[in-house]
Amino acid sequence: MNPVSGSGRLVLAATPLGDSRDASPRLIEALAGADVIAAEDTRRLRALATALGVSPSGRVVSFYDAVETGRIPGLIEAMRDGSTVLLVTDAGMPSVSDPGYRLVTACIAEDLPVTCLPGPSAVTTALAVSGLPCDRFTFEGFAPRKTGERGRWLGELVGERRTAVFFESPHRLAETLAQAAEMLGGERPAAVCRELTKTYEEVRRGGLAELAEWAADGVRGEITVVVGPALPAATDIPSLVAQVRARVDQGERLKTVVAEIAESAGVSKKVLYDASL
Repeated sequence: MNPVSGSGRLVLAATPLGDSRDASPRLIEALAGADVIAAEDTRRLRALATALGVSPSGRVVSFYDAVETGRIPGLIEAMRDGSTVLLVTDAGMPSVSDPGYRLVTACIAEDLPVTCLPGPSAVTTALAVSGLPCDRFTFEGFAPRKTGERGRWLGELVGERRTAVFFESPHRLAETLAQAAEMLGGERPAAVCRELTKTYEEVRRGGLAELAEWAADGVRGEITVVVGPALPAATDIPSLVAQVRARVDQGERLKTVVAEIAESAGVSKKVLYDASL
């Protein structure tokens, strides 16, 4: 079925991450034929349409975070009247850390059809090029901005046995990586993917501590971070704590002992240190 014909419906359309040549023929067709195009940034939409050589025939409305809730009733009404509404965000898939989720749930509640034109996604692209296990993974959205909230969030990843993918601002990347190295272990494998599909695409791979040191010099562009799964510990934390205390009782420094045992067991130094106090 042609997604831009027939009764009213919502069409979610993935847009290129940076290279317009990644646009699908179905996206071009949808841009040309939709009755209404709801765009996260109307200027970026028009730039994409120009690059693709397509002239949208439908009405174009803005649909970004601040106006999303207010726009939904009008879009629902348009679909009830038989219009096809095409939702596009700046890059990648709508509703994946982008506007769209609320509109989808509203359509479902109104029993209006929702379909999707699949395409580029920074999440799966970064995962594929990271070189880290990708048979099971978790997507964490954007990392929390505040240090305390980010610490609690990272704490949930300490024992995560799936690869984790998240977005981060280039301005906070170094701080987030440093905190991740402290809590998850500096040797925990990770990858920082910058400007995916664009001219200056770069993928840096290494341990979290190494990547934090690299990012400290400053990083620009759109960032996706991939963190490898936690390795199974050789023993449980109480057993490791017992090893730490035994060596400390013999006169060794607590921090030195914790660092050595944590590295050999594949656990976070901070977690083991706190448990040993």
